[in-house]
Amino acid sequence: MNRNVGILVTLIVVGLIALIAYSTMAGARYRVKVCMTYKGRSTCRTVAARSEEGAIKSATTNACGDIASGVTESMGCEHTTPDSITWLQRPGK
Repeated sequence: MNRNVGILVTLIVVGLIALIAYSTMAGARYRVKVCMTYKGRSTCRTVAARSEEGAIKSATTNACGDIASGVTESMGCEHTTPDSITWLQRPGK
């Protein structure tokens, strides 16, 4: 009986991990690489998201988090036009 319970628990855990992995990968339809420069510092970040706007915003925020220090600089950086936006995955285009 104890062995059967162990097998059942293992199957449930493996099933949950597979479900989480599938949900995570199936949700992102857009991948974008955004390059930013702010106050002489530059970086690029790649992000996957469910929408074009979400992908660009997330990549910009991640890039600015790397090159700006503090809230004021981060906000200033996020309102700067990206150096480049490269679509790596974009359905229908």
